[in-house]
Amino acid sequence: MLKPLIAAAVALLAAAMPAGAQTASPIAEATLRQVTETLASDAFEGRAPGTAGEEKSVAYLIERFRAAGLQPGWAGEWVQQVPMVETSARNMSALKLTKKGGSLALSPGAEMVANSFGTAPRIALKDSEVVFAGYGIVAPERGWNDYAGIDVRGKTVLILVNDPDWMSGGRDGPFGGAAMTYYGRWTYKFEEAARQGAAAAILVHDLFSAGYDWDVVRSTWSRPQGSPGWEGADGAMPPVTGWITQEAAQKLAAAAGKDLTALTVAAGQAGFRAAPLGLKASLRFDNRVRRFSSRNVIGMLPGSERPGEAVLYMAHWDHLGRCEAELDDTICNGAIDNAAGTAGLVALAETQAKAGPAKRSIIFAATTGEEAGLIGSRYYAAHPAIPLADTAGGVNLDTLAVYGATRDFMLAGPGLSELDALVGPLVAAQGREMAADSAPGAGLYYRSDHFSLARMGVPMLYPLMGEDMADGGREAGMLAVGGYAASRYHRPGDEYDPGWDWAGAVQDLEIHYRLGRLLADGTMWPEWKPGAEFRAIREESRKGR
Repeated sequence: MLKPLIAAAVALLAAAMPAGAQTASPIAEATLRQVTETLASDAFEGRAPGTAGEEKSVAYLIERFRAAGLQPGWAGEWVQQVPMVETSARNMSALKLTKKGGSLALSPGAEMVANSFGTAPRIALKDSEVVFAGYGIVAPERGWNDYAGIDVRGKTVLILVNDPDWMSGGRDGPFGGAAMTYYGRWTYKFEEAARQGAAAAILVHDLFSAGYDWDVVRSTWSRPQGSPGWEGADGAMPPVTGWITQEAAQKLAAAAGKDLTALTVAAGQAGFRAAPLGLKASLRFDNRVRRFSSRNVIGMLPGSERPGEAVLYMAHWDHLGRCEAELDDTICNGAIDNAAGTAGLVALAETQAKAGPAKRSIIFAATTGEEAGLIGSRYYAAHPAIPLADTAGGVNLDTLAVYGATRDFMLAGPGLSELDALVGPLVAAQGREMAADSAPGAGLYYRSDHFSLARMGVPMLYPLMGEDMADGGREAGMLAVGGYAASRYHRPGDEYDPGWDWAGAVQDLEIHYRLGRLLADGTMWPEWKPGAEFRAIREESRKGR
């Protein structure tokens, strides 16, 4: 559909670029350095929502948006209030599993983590029947129902992460093989368990299928948890949610007279049905509840001809705040995740403002609560500055390439929408190549703020760090990206480094700038590809427009 328009649209970009941009990058590297260093400094205390770190982050972003030349983007204001609930599990007991003749206790932190997104002050799970629910999926369009024929109301469901066919190695299978669908995400599994009436849902952690190690789970889930604080929010959770290690799951299965490997194999077969394990689960903890209002910061460059239509850039400003101590450092600064992405948002705002108003409005949304479950973007999706049906598409910036220039340009979930066709020529113009998501099993497309918009029908791109380095090739790229994931992601070690090479970030942001300009100065309405789970939602929302 878009092919006849692409060549003319890309040519249009040259005229839309700021003066001198053809010979010098329109993206200010100095902005990337300044904003990242500031937001990731200890003075911002890790930017947790509802803290002094939020106050500083919001004030700083308003200052930068105003200086960039944007206008307030939310009903004449810079901030959009986002109601949130924070729950903190305290005095956690062991997860006790009993049956006639014996019991098993899984210790908090080392073997299990749990919390509640509900507001009861004390949580008590007592003698709840344990049911192995396989992958915990109900997908009628794929002929799959792990809960068929069983009532799990009031029970504890034990669930595997990822999709049933994730180990296939290819892209074939009822759930796309190695490429994770939303059914593979922990958020879906908890939501489905709640719809089934479960009292508790416990996920079995696995490094390969989850995409991150147990330390990430422990540090993330042992701290206060955020959830939506507004009526009608989607994504209700069971009263108790949690994870257990792979080793603990093996012990649990053995206590039930089962083998975890055999259970996993059975769960991956069509026709699998959930089954009781003959165990009962008990768990107690106190639940401290705090209600507060956090903030999205929203700026806008109003359109000159069609201001009621929009293109969206977004990046989450929040991080984890203070987390588990690493030596003497307790602050999770979140430099790459996502002070850098927020810096990219500011740099794009500067560049678009210098180019002058486009025909459509361009929105810049710095969102809160991404680390707590995409809360700020979910609120924006429910309360957009411009209706989502009139939002042509957008880009989410969650981390930037800070290790140097790359020969490739990588997207999470490539091929989902026609936005890819627009990006391709822009990537080629830099002498680079489009690259497939190198970790399709991690389900990255379902794990950041753009997903809140995509699930409501808006075509969104989620760019990743390229891995084929101009200096050192793929080996150097994998070492850099893998090293970050293994030792700094969601840890105090994610700190600003003045020695970072921003050439890769500048390359990528040039593409995001040009794509945004192409959409904002054009009349295109990119569509989801046939088979994409968001296509029908978009078609319904666009009826009559």
